[in-house]
Amino acid sequence: QAKYISQCIDEIKQELKQDNIAVKANAVCKLTYLQMLGYDISWAAFNIIEVMSASKFTFKRIGYLAASQCFHEGTDVIMLTTNQIRKDLSSPNQYDTGVALTGLSCFVTPDLARDLANDIMTLMSHTKPYIRKKAVLIMYKVFLKYPESLRPAFPRLKEKLEDPDPGVQSAAVNVICELARRNPKNYLSLAPLFFKLMTSSTNNWVLIKIIKLAFGALTPLEPRLGKKLIEPLTNLIHSTSAMSLLYECVNTVIAVLISLSSGMPNHSASIQLCVQKLRILIEDSDQNLKYLGLLAMSKILKTHPKSVQSHKDLILQCLDDKDESIRLRALDLLYGMVSKKNLMEIVKKLMIHVDKAEGTTYRDELLTKIIDICSQSNYQYITNFEWYISILVELTRLEGTRHGHLIAAQMLDVAIRVKAIRKFAVSQMAMLLDNAHLIASNTQRNGICEVLYAAAWICGEFSEHLEEANQTLEAMLRPKVTTLPGHIQAVYVQNMVKLYASILQQKEQSGEKEAAQEITQLMIERLPQFVQSADLEVQERASCILQLIKYIQKLQIKEVPVAEEVIALFAGELNPVAPKAQKKVPVPEGLDLDAWINEPPSDSESEDEKPKTIFHDEEQRHSRHRQPEIDEEELARRREARKQEQANNPFYIKSSPSPQKRYQDTPGVEHIPVVQIDLSVPLKVPGMPMSDQYVKLEEERRHKQKLEKDKKKKKQKKEKRGKHHRHNSLHTESEEDIAPAHHVDIITEEMPENALPSDEDDKDPNDPYKALDIDLDKPLADSEKLPVQRHRNVETLKSPDSEAPLVEKKSKKPKKKEKKHKEKERDKGKKKEKEKKGEDLDFWLSTAPLPASTTQPQSEPEVGAAVVAEPQEVKKEEREEREEEEDEGKKSSKHKKKKHKKEKEEKSKDKKKSKKKSHRSEEETTESVQNGTLDDEPLPPMSSYCLLAENPYIKMTYDIQGNLQNDSQVTVSVIFENKSTSFLKSMELNVLDSLNTKMLRPEGSSVHDGIPVPFQLPPGISNEAQFVFTLQSIVMAQKLKGTLSFIVKNDEGSTHEKLDFKLHFSCASYLITTPCYSDAFAKLLESGDLHMSSIKVDGISISFQHLLAKICFHHHFSVVERVDSCASMYSRSIQGHHVCLLVKKGENSVSIDGKCNDSTLLSNLLDEMKETLSKC
Repeated sequence: QAKYISQCIDEIKQELKQDNIAVKANAVCKLTYLQMLGYDISWAAFNIIEVMSASKFTFKRIGYLAASQCFHEGTDVIMLTTNQIRKDLSSPNQYDTGVALTGLSCFVTPDLARDLANDIMTLMSHTKPYIRKKAVLIMYKVFLKYPESLRPAFPRLKEKLEDPDPGVQSAAVNVICELARRNPKNYLSLAPLFFKLMTSSTNNWVLIKIIKLAFGALTPLEPRLGKKLIEPLTNLIHSTSAMSLLYECVNTVIAVLISLSSGMPNHSASIQLCVQKLRILIEDSDQNLKYLGLLAMSKILKTHPKSVQSHKDLILQCLDDKDESIRLRALDLLYGMVSKKNLMEIVKKLMIHVDKAEGTTYRDELLTKIIDICSQSNYQYITNFEWYISILVELTRLEGTRHGHLIAAQMLDVAIRVKAIRKFAVSQMAMLLDNAHLIASNTQRNGICEVLYAAAWICGEFSEHLEEANQTLEAMLRPKVTTLPGHIQAVYVQNMVKLYASILQQKEQSGEKEAAQEITQLMIERLPQFVQSADLEVQERASCILQLIKYIQKLQIKEVPVAEEVIALFAGELNPVAPKAQKKVPVPEGLDLDAWINEPPSDSESEDEKPKTIFHDEEQRHSRHRQPEIDEEELARRREARKQEQANNPFYIKSSPSPQKRYQDTPGVEHIPVVQIDLSVPLKVPGMPMSDQYVKLEEERRHKQKLEKDKKKKKQKKEKRGKHHRHNSLHTESEEDIAPAHHVDIITEEMPENALPSDEDDKDPNDPYKALDIDLDKPLADSEKLPVQRHRNVETLKSPDSEAPLVEKKSKKPKKKEKKHKEKERDKGKKKEKEKKGEDLDFWLSTAPLPASTTQPQSEPEVGAAVVAEPQEVKKEEREEREEEEDEGKKSSKHKKKKHKKEKEEKSKDKKKSKKKSHRSEEETTESVQNGTLDDEPLPPMSSYCLLAENPYIKMTYDIQGNLQNDSQVTVSVIFENKSTSFLKSMELNVLDSLNTKMLRPEGSSVHDGIPVPFQLPPGISNEAQFVFTLQSIVMAQKLKGTLSFIVKNDEGSTHEKLDFKLHFSCASYLITTPCYSDAFAKLLESGDLHMSSIKVDGISISFQHLLAKICFHHHFSVVERVDSCASMYSRSIQGHHVCLLVKKGENSVSIDGKCNDSTLLSNLLDEMKETLSKC
């Protein structure tokens, strides 16, 4: 094959040398195939560029395909492609442009991205959707390679979100969502646009992208966005049949509810809906959907465990699934579903699965989960630790597990922390030691034999609880123990002494001297087997202890009591040390860990001196005391003894001789290898407890507790019985009611003094997305504009500059002034644009406007838009800027005549540009041009918030907003401002209900209960809370009495304070600003269903524009049509009443004619309007 390929490559090289482009293209096509087989074709890079430059599309496509496969940043000739690609991008043939964009996306480099960014950006406005889509998609690659192009290209990319072609729109969503996923804070301003797409698009993949990437990343940054998303997402969950979209909607709803710190009043309904839909996914036969359902359910479990716990049966069914990944995911869910009530039941079912489990991996996972479930939150859900110890002991019967150390760690932890369980734990551990021969059959590291480590330590440390200490000591001294791993033997040896000391004390106190000597003799006889261990730790411990016991034996012969001294060696309790304690030890002052302790030897000294042998002197010393030569028989006997010892030592690595030699050297039965059989039936250790009996005992114990509590309830007073009866009936169901049988001591792990906090992991410095963390709302500077090649469109670039001097040659000074004036105007425009973006987002995210009225700025007519778009508070800076502009305008009026023509052109350009900006600014300019009523002074600052009440501590202002989606509810937003230097906490707001209007309180609250304000107020801080009121009739204004109670905390102490207030619900607060076209308005007036009323107000001196602004702002009207000093206005109530006004302004008076479905509502509204206008 290699020979044939080599021959083919030679032929291809000959073909590439020919002038015929068709032959070259065919050769490059062959090379492309060879490259896919793994052969290097980088040597043909120049020939590939030749084929790329072919005029025929079929050849060009082959060239770009080869380039996309083999070109990379290191390709030398890639710089030669720049002009060719630019030529193809500007080709009249859309397919040439398309293939160039597709190929470039595979091999784009920082240089290519910089040089071609402007060309690609131009293609984003191409007439063909095919090209626009490809240009939008490749911009993502360009941004990654050349981040400086993001800011100048972003406005055009943003426009593509509203492209008429769904393919282009989908591409733009993809690119922006990918950018937003990495740096979400820079794309918050796009939230209204994404929201509009989400509610209008029918493309499931676009919806998934928006919901998953855009809103998934933006919601944690802006909690108000979450509140706005809940409703459309819930609607999608209800309506969609696409499982992929359903899953993403559920995921985002969960993320939204997690991000909302204060929570939402009806979030439980959303969660229940999500859980019900996820149940459908889990019950589906498709394994992928089942897995995704379990995955999403685990996210809900973290914040709303009770909603998931009701589906415990379904999760337990998943444990029987054939797919192991689904079983593991179900196990993860069970971890969060346990409570004090169901822990024993869940663990019992898991233990059944452990016995049935096939394969050690899943069985080990089950074992880990059982331990994790039981030990979570310091054993919070365990009510009977005898049951847990019995579970751990049952788990020791598992053969082939790799998690023996986990069981051992749990045994140790429970025995140390729960003092009441130590006696039972010691008895069980003694039984394990007695049956160690059954467990020790598997001596692999981390095998089940690890539990003997814990058993030996517990029996030694708490030996005072042992009933038959002698029997346990004999079990620990059995010869079979030497086959255990070294670290377990070391613990055995150490704890033998503790056990021996305890027995010695008992014998001495009872006067059994002979028995004490017998136990000492037993130790002296058995310890030598540990002294001969291959493990150094075991050797050292055994040697020291053997010498200690021999010394004790000498003292016993002399009848000297030694028990007290031996016990003193192990006095005191051992506390656990924190895992990171060593890492957190602070470095002492003056210690330099990088400095040399001793001066390093110089190079010259190291060359001169010869290396000394370290053990040279020792060898000489040993040579002097060398014994006489040993005869042949003695050597053979020693050799045989050594071989025997090596054969018995499990840690000695034996050589593997050839098969023939092996059979020659291994005669006899004792050399037959023993094969370990992995029994599927678990080993039953006699005398071990079964955990099932504890389940019944626990049920009985809980039943007794319940009966006792029922008796206490009966003794309570009669007047409190009704209230407490409901409370207690719920309380018996709760977990806090189930008292644990044993108390858990939470022992804090010891840390060194002055421990340092943990260091956070540093972010990846090579992250390519780090460079794309760019503020996109900042105005674009001249230096940031994309580079344009000079040899293209030179004339068009120079023409505006060359024309300007011809017009302005006569007046040079005015030119300088106007330059400055233009610069100022440009800077101010940039500032205003940035402020406006922030205000637009806040306006959109605020709870006052509703989804139905979000389209208001688009459809509202001129004056209405100008008035409503005026922000609630016109900033002082903006007023000053306007005044400055007017002053400068007056100064430069002399030069305006000369430039009258030019200014007209600029105005027409500005009008075109303004169409691309927000609709409000567009309508303001059109209004001022049409009517010519742009007043000298700006609109006065207005706020919808009115004073509710204030005292020296706190000030309350409020605003009432209606809700079109609920005709019987209004939302009252109250701003609480702390005026004092004290800390205000435990604030509670209560309003006395009337027959018509009631405050919406949490379930279970009485009409006299207040609603807690969900925050505290430090000195000088203000915050806003919202309260919902339900009402029946809206035709009358009304006032409700209320009280705010709070605690004032300062250095002197705390005092309870109250502030009374009257909450005024005006009829205007029930109106919603709703746009209306003049045709619909005329039909409404002609219908004859409306009642009529009118008012006249004298002494009005303000301009008509200001008058309309006040009516629109304070009474929620929109302007339908305006002619000179007359305007028709419209609004709608939350209960669907139509309100129409005709406003006419005379010299010093205003007359208002009104029509409405309800005459009472109309007369009250006109009275309120009269009161507002009389203050003007």
